[in-house]
Amino acid sequence: MMVDMRNSPSGEGQRARQKRESLTRILDASAARLRADGPDGGAIGKVMRDAGLTHGAFYSHFASKDDLAIAAFRHGLAESRPRWIGKTRDASWGARAARLARGYLNRTHRDERADSCAFSAIGSDAARMPAEFRSAYEEELRKTLNAMGGRPVDDPQEHELYDEAIATLALCIGGLVLSRAVESESFSSRILRVCRNAAARMGAAVDERAERGPGAEV
Repeated sequence: MMVDMRNSPSGEGQRARQKRESLTRILDASAARLRADGPDGGAIGKVMRDAGLTHGAFYSHFASKDDLAIAAFRHGLAESRPRWIGKTRDASWGARAARLARGYLNRTHRDERADSCAFSAIGSDAARMPAEFRSAYEEELRKTLNAMGGRPVDDPQEHELYDEAIATLALCIGGLVLSRAVESESFSSRILRVCRNAAARMGAAVDERAERGPGAEV
């Protein structure tokens, strides 16, 4: 990722600028490794080589590999989340759920792992990560659920479609993980298609319930 120097803080000294740029390179490289290879792919030596920096430069920014894993996880989601959510003003929750599912559950996202969603890259491995990582995972998950509901990512209040967002995101992540796990291309594509359609149906059911009014059952 190229660093846009036009966004550099005014009056920033050369040393501070170089340190910031090296941090960005480390985070880019580590996030790509994490998404492509999972939690075990972020060896310090590999990341620093990908970043084009010396091994010793790592400790100018991080105390441990675990600290880097958390920072890279957050960095990857901060980049991918806005691209996935987008700025489209959907007509309804059903329209948004269907659009998000199409943007997540497709062959391009399945195959381009290094640029994909960190949630699906981590998968069930998050349950075996240290408590600090799982805390960061939960925070980033809540940010994504907020964004799915059109709220600021740091909003402490859950929006009215929070449960629906959880269900849609779980279907997206689970569907992508399954599609990557199987050997058959045709079966993998079928998993993606089935999960996309299920997300659209769930979203449409929410819209129907809203049209019928409070207390209506679908």
